[in-house]
Amino acid sequence: MWKHQPWVSILSALLLTVTIAASFAVAQEPLPDAPKPQNNAPPPDVTAPVANDSPGAASSKTNPSDAENTRPPLDEQPPNPEAPPPGSQQIKTVPTGKATIAPGNDFDELYRLSVNVNFVTVPVTVRDQDGKMVDGLLAQDFSVYEDNIKQTITFFTSDPFPLSAAVVIDLGISDNALRKVVLTYSALDGSFGPFDKVAVFTYGNSVQKQSDFASSQRLQLALQRIRDLQGRNPGAQVVGGPLGSPPNVNGKPVDPGLPPLPSQTPIRESRVLNDAILTAASELAHQPRQNRKIIFVISNGYEYGSRASYSEVLKVLLTNGIAVYAVGVDAIPGMGKIDKLHIPGQGYTDILPKYANATGGDVIDSFSRESMESAYQAITSQARNQYTLGYTTPQRASSAFRDIEVRVKRPGLLVSARRGYYPLPPQRETPPAVAPADGTQKPTTPGSQ
Repeated sequence: MWKHQPWVSILSALLLTVTIAASFAVAQEPLPDAPKPQNNAPPPDVTAPVANDSPGAASSKTNPSDAENTRPPLDEQPPNPEAPPPGSQQIKTVPTGKATIAPGNDFDELYRLSVNVNFVTVPVTVRDQDGKMVDGLLAQDFSVYEDNIKQTITFFTSDPFPLSAAVVIDLGISDNALRKVVLTYSALDGSFGPFDKVAVFTYGNSVQKQSDFASSQRLQLALQRIRDLQGRNPGAQVVGGPLGSPPNVNGKPVDPGLPPLPSQTPIRESRVLNDAILTAASELAHQPRQNRKIIFVISNGYEYGSRASYSEVLKVLLTNGIAVYAVGVDAIPGMGKIDKLHIPGQGYTDILPKYANATGGDVIDSFSRESMESAYQAITSQARNQYTLGYTTPQRASSAFRDIEVRVKRPGLLVSARRGYYPLPPQRETPPAVAPADGTQKPTTPGSQ
């Protein structure tokens, strides 16, 4: 019966041909692009209009795959394509245990390297009227002003930070005071944690690096090595009287051949505190950014004879975000502000408060072994547990100083933070010389600030 219907064979052949053609077309269809890595920035609002004035730009109704194929090259894309527009981003509050020195993940860091921005971090200490640290504050309790212009806080955390600390010990204090400091070395070592990196420097009329930045175990060994170092043994210098001149009769020397005695003017001992802080700051500049950088000075703050001036050292400190903390020793109780003077030509009687106030640090005067040990713990705890605020400044990079002021909305609280910063990195600044390279450089006049 079927042989009388040839159209059946023709229909079967047509169906076979269509099947083969469809299979060939599917095989030739291009595979979709692999998904691209995304950062953790919040996606833009899908209901907001897309601002794109370039010719041939895809409209909001364009197929997603078409928009992917027409995406410009990587070097022509904005630094963060998915970042929200300025003014709409929220403060990033880091939970406990997740503190970072700057917001974002690895992709954010990669994008940030390709743009010209200046992210500024500001450690802040808040105390009450009794001097106790205040915790529990939130980002909305703070306001930051740069050059009197309010900034938008985009990063906030109260999480503790590991420390990179340069311990600077003054060997020019009296030997009795230094012996008292030596007895507190175990407490000094115990004030640092296992994740802290600590180096030790000593100074008198010169600066000596006793140990490089290492863990607390290495700090203990470094302190053990300097236990036998001695301080200054003060004694009255002979500047007059019967022992202050050669034997004479009626004003004439008995033996004219005797050499003349040295000048009656006493020689002042150099105490190069500025140079010591500058040396420690130069070493701290190379420490990891995620660590909080401090200089921990144990001294009475006397400065005389440094080649580096106070203003030069302060610029290095503010450029690298380094705070100066100090334990004041070998001072007369009750002197207060009278003991913190700058005598022209004679140096500073106590320059440590100036450094601490400018960098957001602190000075604790101690007159006993017990008070020193308490001061060690107080300083490291304060430096480690500060609030950390962050903002991106809109200003261009320059060598000009930028003023910072931090305010707290709650009344009756005392705020301590660095007073400003220099936006250029240290390698683009001309560092002040501590010692002449070829012997031809004129040193700074001793005591000049």
